[in-house]
Amino acid sequence: MGETKQKIGFIGLGLMGQGFTKRLTECGYQVTGFDLDATKIAQASKHGVIAASNAAEVAKNSDVVLVCVTSTDGVEKVIFGAGGIAETARPGMVLVDHSTSIVANTKDMAAKLMVESGMGWVDAPVSGGPEGAEAGELAIMAGGDDVNVAIVQSIMDDVSSAFTVFGPVGSGQVAKMVNQVLVLNNYAVLAEALALAEAGGIDASKIPDALATGHAGSNMLKNVFPRMIERDYAPKGYARQLLKDLDMLHDLAKSLKTPTPISSQTASLLRILNSKGHEELDGIAIMKLYDQNDTV
Repeated sequence: MGETKQKIGFIGLGLMGQGFTKRLTECGYQVTGFDLDATKIAQASKHGVIAASNAAEVAKNSDVVLVCVTSTDGVEKVIFGAGGIAETARPGMVLVDHSTSIVANTKDMAAKLMVESGMGWVDAPVSGGPEGAEAGELAIMAGGDDVNVAIVQSIMDDVSSAFTVFGPVGSGQVAKMVNQVLVLNNYAVLAEALALAEAGGIDASKIPDALATGHAGSNMLKNVFPRMIERDYAPKGYARQLLKDLDMLHDLAKSLKTPTPISSQTASLLRILNSKGHEELDGIAIMKLYDQNDTV
């Protein structure tokens, strides 16, 4: 007989949460879910998620609770707020924070949750978007002790193609900031390159294949550049969230006395994009700032 699968709780059923829970239910897990938006709960119920009335009910019916919300404050509320995870957490359980959260706060919350309930913590921010979550092909950057990582290992293997532990709690969030330096600055670089190609009158659609085997080749050139050409700004992640991440990156870099001038410039561009009312578009909508035919 096969090993009994752990019962999973999932809090935060937005774009990423829907992808995650589809994957988990397809893999045969019992998933209990909650979101502040009832329509998102209803959407997740269609692919087998058991609806809960609050985060405490999710934790009560789960062995491992995955959290994927949009801010550090949101993580704190679903854990320690009224009706939060801490009310029903117990020793042996593990919380996995897939959110992009502030490093210092992550460490403090993990310690507090352990003292109050005995529940462990693994910070595990992700890269790969909703499609990656649904396909089980995410890159997950993790921090946690060996015991808690071992408890969630099989679950993480089912939702990712690369699950890398960088050290103790908080390490995953540092790695995610490294990821954001590489990805979000690349949005601006790709937009700049596309604007130049279009202004020069060449067929920009040939660029990804033409440069694929050279130093410019990358996953983002292959997957993001064509979406920029099509001006496909349907959100796979929101511009407002990316600006939040870059502000977090700035604060972390400042505390570590590490220069991030290029990331600061990209943050300024995203701040302009958000200020013009485009915060609900995908982050690649930064192209609007370079597009001669766009009024932004």
